[in-house]
Amino acid sequence: MAALMIGSMLVVALLVANVPGLCNGELERFEYPIKSDSSLSFLVVGDWGRKGGYNQSAVAVQMGIKGEKLDVDFIISTGDNFYESFTRIYSADSLQKQWYGVLGNHDYRGDVLAQLSPVLRKIDSRWLCLRSFILDAEIVDFFFVDTTPFGDKYFTEPGSHVYDWRGILPRDSYISNLLKANDVDLYINGHEHCLQHISTSDSPIQFLTSGGGSKAWRGVSWPNPEELKFYYDGQGFMAVQMTETQVDIAFYDIFGNVLHKWGTSKPLFSIVGENSRAY
Repeated sequence: MAALMIGSMLVVALLVANVPGLCNGELERFEYPIKSDSSLSFLVVGDWGRKGGYNQSAVAVQMGIKGEKLDVDFIISTGDNFYESFTRIYSADSLQKQWYGVLGNHDYRGDVLAQLSPVLRKIDSRWLCLRSFILDAEIVDFFFVDTTPFGDKYFTEPGSHVYDWRGILPRDSYISNLLKANDVDLYINGHEHCLQHISTSDSPIQFLTSGGGSKAWRGVSWPNPEELKFYYDGQGFMAVQMTETQVDIAFYDIFGNVLHKWGTSKPLFSIVGENSRAY
């Protein structure tokens, strides 16, 4: 079975992940049945929600079109979620599926417990956001991990920002209880407001950023241009299709154009994703 971790960053491993120190009873577990053909498909979007502005609505339209074409099972949000808009923006029929979300650093600048509250699920049943949890989709386990508290700068250099650390403190105790993973092949994150694919020469991990849900930015750089397989400083999202032996990802822009594709096959998959930050 595959294993996937998701948090501010989302990690996807295509081998059975070795996750020492994790007992299944430590994180709340949810189940999602795969399709009858044993496949799974989902969309990944992050750093969204500007009341439809900064092309958020355009991204949502294309997500709806692609979601219908792929018959997506669910949608993953990689953090920095609301900015006061969700239900009225992601209104396409194909997006009326379960959304699984994790917190981003901007989410901690508001009432973080409100976003985690089950009351939101009563308002819109699609929404599920917890600090850390597991999604068992039969052919893959998704590990959603809130890693924003790992960032020292949020504690030592908060600037004018006020962070809501309720449920996190004492921080050392929180950090010590999070996952450690080995044999990870794909690492999918938000936080950076762009779409990106990095493959380093000293690691088999593929680093995939899907943080183009609304306001995008320029200026993200990578020291080795040969390792930067794809970079786009505009808005868009990522689509993932999986079977027991194959995974394929594609990045799309606000017009539905394919910007970048990547895929691989292995006898067994392990996918890990988390809401982390680049520090």
